[in-house]
Amino acid sequence: MKAMILNSFGSPESFELCDVPKPVPQAGEVLVRVHATSINPLDYQVRRGDYRDYVPLPAITGHDVSGVVEEVGPGVTMFSPGDEVWYTPQIFDGPGSYAEYHVAKETIIGRKPSSLSHLEAASLSLVGGTVWEALVERATLRVGESILIHGGAGGVGHVAIQVAKAIGAKVFTTVREDNFEFARSVGADVVIDYKKEDYISAIMRETDGCGVDVVFDTIGGDTLSRSPDVLAQLGRVVTIVDIAQPQNLIEAWGKNASYHFVFTRQNRGKLDELTTLVERGQLRPHVGAVYALADLSQAHTRLETPNNGIRGKIVIAVDPSADTTRASS
Repeated sequence: MKAMILNSFGSPESFELCDVPKPVPQAGEVLVRVHATSINPLDYQVRRGDYRDYVPLPAITGHDVSGVVEEVGPGVTMFSPGDEVWYTPQIFDGPGSYAEYHVAKETIIGRKPSSLSHLEAASLSLVGGTVWEALVERATLRVGESILIHGGAGGVGHVAIQVAKAIGAKVFTTVREDNFEFARSVGADVVIDYKKEDYISAIMRETDGCGVDVVFDTIGGDTLSRSPDVLAQLGRVVTIVDIAQPQNLIEAWGKNASYHFVFTRQNRGKLDELTTLVERGQLRPHVGAVYALADLSQAHTRLETPNNGIRGKIVIAVDPSADTTRASS
């Protein structure tokens, strides 16, 4: 099979398209023909060596799969050849999704939402699971509460807006002015141009000084230390960004705030919950750009480029002949 191999940590050019043996499913495992995968910040962090202690080289990386079951191992009961599936490979535990085939435990695999193309499903598995864990399981966002989502036009942010609206929350988000219409189209109630206005002043004005119940951080920087300035009492801050620089959180004490640091865990349950929202018409991932597997380096370069013009996710069409025609416009 064809696969993109990471031979050394570093630039996007560190990938090489190679022929490697097709994996064989063992007991409890499923072999999937990968139709599409996608690019996440986690992917370029792995590539550049941020987690080098957990990724022995050479490696096949990648953290999203949408495809079709090719073969099942002994003991598999939930899936059969021909089933359309989607999932996030177990991070740092075996080969990833930048290949024509992938093997995974049946316990982490879900049935692909029928209304999504493989491109769309591949764009949603990791970010959708991350958003679900962040907002539902950790922040326990509730009906009638309010949330500030940083980076609402991004791959994680635009999904978070939709999930928060499905829960019944009021959504504030920070985006550039040219993304106002997109953010509103996926459900944002109040959009803030972070280039022209300090988001703290905007939130306190829009909430009559009360603040928001939850802050969802997808951007890093000084968000953790500034979040207490926009939080209501007993507010929660959830971040998915690994921030090495210490930050002063003394202001959080006065708000009785709680902080949650999320590195998503794989399971079928989250995928099934997301599928329910998709099938109800409450969640639709946006595919901002599509690249071929052989052009993976270009896709990584684009994602890492500031102000790259991408709304939603960058997706890789591993099998160009697959049903990928229902991608977002």
